[in-house]
Amino acid sequence: MYTEIIDPVQYPAWDDLLLSHDGYSFFHSSYWARVLRESYGYTPLYFTTFRHGSVLTLIPLMEVKSPFTGSRGVSLPFTDYCDPIVPEGQDLRSVTDCLAAYGRKRGWKYIELRSRNNSNEQDISSSYYYGHVLTLSPDEEKMRSGLRDSTRRNIGKAEKSGVEVIIDRSAQALAEFTRLNCVTRRSHGIPPQPGRFFKSLYDHIIAKGHGCIARAVFQKKTIAGALYLHIGKKAVYKYGASDKAYQSLRANNLVMWKAITWYARNGFKSLCFGRSEPENSGLLQFKSGWGADEHCIRYYRYDLQKGEFMKRATHVKGLHNNIFNKMPVPLLRMAGSLLYKHIG
Repeated sequence: MYTEIIDPVQYPAWDDLLLSHDGYSFFHSSYWARVLRESYGYTPLYFTTFRHGSVLTLIPLMEVKSPFTGSRGVSLPFTDYCDPIVPEGQDLRSVTDCLAAYGRKRGWKYIELRSRNNSNEQDISSSYYYGHVLTLSPDEEKMRSGLRDSTRRNIGKAEKSGVEVIIDRSAQALAEFTRLNCVTRRSHGIPPQPGRFFKSLYDHIIAKGHGCIARAVFQKKTIAGALYLHIGKKAVYKYGASDKAYQSLRANNLVMWKAITWYARNGFKSLCFGRSEPENSGLLQFKSGWGADEHCIRYYRYDLQKGEFMKRATHVKGLHNNIFNKMPVPLLRMAGSLLYKHIG
């Protein structure tokens, strides 16, 4: 069967076609492709095979071209995971083989795939992370019973302290979230995403009803927030941010709980908590408290010059994190605007 290379942003009714396959995620959608293309100038190259009008195979790639970091094909940049959709029994090596010839012609250094579905090929992965997916239910008490005791206590503490959660799609909500996001990422020694990224995210996803922002408000001040994306019956927790000065109120727990119940009431079937680094014990503890199923997310880098999968350690903090941690906020924002395009 012939494999087409398509741009989902330009392909008619792409998202309706995508939703007909059980393996879909938000990150396969045209909405996410449009944001990455518009924000960073990446070229969408979605290797797709159709059968009887349905998707049989789908390997979404973005071509990342940079004079500083080189050219490569990534599935997908700034994306926690983007599982290759392949027929049952087809392995990752055969998928990589069909992409390699194209990548060599384009002068790519490597191809990177990010998958939750290849635990039997862990020997060729270059790095790994943990993911968590919660099955949602309209029965709120059933979901509450699945929470860890400490998670329930933290939710109760936030409520008793007077923290309120607002879930909406307003531009003001996004502005409040991006303010908190900048402060949070600075504390982690990471620049915030460019302003153009969040503008595109708002215009093409949130404003179109495929995302929302949950904010914790205490004494008329936004002290924590989270940004969620969704398509079909699946939702994703993509970004979180909070003010450390109010950490004792446990607002993050209430934000997550209100988002969980909101999605369940609105007919969604699952909520993915994104990826977590293995060494980030605090984040892993937070995510494991919701009764979600844990799985491994593996990244695979295929070196096109050597014709083999690359082995590398999971990234850890370095000197650059300490530098970003001390930058004034305006300079940190500028660093994000300049750097992100090259590191996707």
